[in-house]
Amino acid sequence: MRWQFQFTGVNTGKYNMDYDLQSARKIIEDETIVRFYRWEPYCISLGANQDESSVDYSAAGKDNIDIVKRPTGGRAILHADEITYSVSTFINSETSAREIYHSINQALIEGLKIFDSRLSSVEMETAQPDFQQFYKQDVSTLCFAVPAKSELKFKGKKLAGSAQRKLGKSLLQHGSLLCGPEHKKIVRYLHLENESLKKMEEELDHHTTDLKEILGEVIDYDELVNCLVEGFVRHYQIEDFQTDEAIQKLQRLNIT
Repeated sequence: MRWQFQFTGVNTGKYNMDYDLQSARKIIEDETIVRFYRWEPYCISLGANQDESSVDYSAAGKDNIDIVKRPTGGRAILHADEITYSVSTFINSETSAREIYHSINQALIEGLKIFDSRLSSVEMETAQPDFQQFYKQDVSTLCFAVPAKSELKFKGKKLAGSAQRKLGKSLLQHGSLLCGPEHKKIVRYLHLENESLKKMEEELDHHTTDLKEILGEVIDYDELVNCLVEGFVRHYQIEDFQTDEAIQKLQRLNIT
């Protein structure tokens, strides 16, 4: 397997989603591309099949919040204080999408442990919610309202959310690793009654956490990306891989 790691920095929602989709479409057999990135301006992404009418475009526009559709499924996310990752890979008869999903999250956990030993308690959700019932609730508009099986959590609270899409024999998986509390402001940009708004705010406070909250400090994004790369290298026991110029600069941190 040929591995390539990329850090494309800060870009718009459209750029980030187009980039992920094109990477997955162009992937070749025995190749995996892992990319890390951020968002500017902050952006609400909706799942591929999610109804756009739930978003208040006027309110988002006033606060310079971008809106984009993801090529993958899932629900609405406000991409703000986070590192987003994407993995584009080739699927063969020996692997399944579920196995890939699980393994990628294991690599993320490995990277978080390298970043800070206090994150050794990060684990994967073992149960799958009843989404048929969940989607009947107003709070189902939000991706971070509930952890799906194998997603990352810390002391019961969701820390990262991920989604997949198959494109022929290739697969795209991307997800958000929360680094601060800004994601909770998504409720400001949804069409909600006051009662539902308050309930959603409470749900996000109760069910989500972020690295800043856990560690009590502002997150160094460059160091975090470097550690996540190292997490993938160690988990998959990668001996030969390519990195772009941005990753090469981060590697000067000399993680051991």
